[in-house]
Amino acid sequence: MFTPIAFAVAGAGSALVTRPCLRRAGAPITAWAAALTAVALVAVCLRYQSGAWPSWWLAVPAVLTVFAVPLALADLKYRRLPDILTLPAYPALAVALGIAAHGGGAAIAWRAVLGALVFGGAHALVHAVSPRSLGAGDVKLAGSLGAVLAATGWPSIVLGAVAAALLSVALAVGGPRHPTVPHGPGLLVAAWALAVFAGPGPG
Repeated sequence: MFTPIAFAVAGAGSALVTRPCLRRAGAPITAWAAALTAVALVAVCLRYQSGAWPSWWLAVPAVLTVFAVPLALADLKYRRLPDILTLPAYPALAVALGIAAHGGGAAIAWRAVLGALVFGGAHALVHAVSPRSLGAGDVKLAGSLGAVLAATGWPSIVLGAVAAALLSVALAVGGPRHPTVPHGPGLLVAAWALAVFAGPGPG
């Protein structure tokens, strides 16, 4: 019982730290971010405690959660993915993936690097061809998420892209009327779900 509570407190605390950062970036998010991050981290903790994946993978979904919740909320409200969080996500997730590679094998690290290049490169290409359909923030986000997706296994790259697209379509159809549809939440939810429920691919 103590561990989920600790994760909940850590999640709420991380959201309270990121809120001032997003406020300075001109994308302040609601205080509900603390509750949402806490719930998401508790889900990560419970998944780990169920034995779904080894302890060396825990840092990956945990770190991803800390960045995913505030970024998704910021993109939903402002149609922006501020650099103040998208860029630090790279070194933070690199450390988490390094821990995973140390425990699960070097293949995880190689997949993560290639996944970042492939997934980030694909989004950069779409942005170059049609900047209005995919923002620069999505491109910056895609590299770090591609590393996580590939670390769970190569099929996750395809699954993540398809799931993100479907979630974006759902937002376009069921969300509030707006000239643009945020793609970041779809990317983040898909990557988080695969990191938590698929777990690491073979090392």
